[in-house]
Amino acid sequence: MPVVQIDMAEGRTTEQKRELAKKVTVAIAETAKCPPEAITIVIRESAKQHIAKAGILMSDM
Repeated sequence: MPVVQIDMAEGRTTEQKRELAKKVTVAIAETAKCPPEAITIVIRESAKQHIAKAGILMSDM
């Protein structure tokens, strides 16, 4: 039973997250040879002021 966690900055629409979940599920099911029902995806969103890249907060980019 694969469990996938996706961490990303907030701001995507529900439709974008829905599409992401479908495509990730298909890729894992094909690669791991397991049924889609066995796959759990957790999408965690963080505010841009809580994520930094190269020492710069995303909210400052």
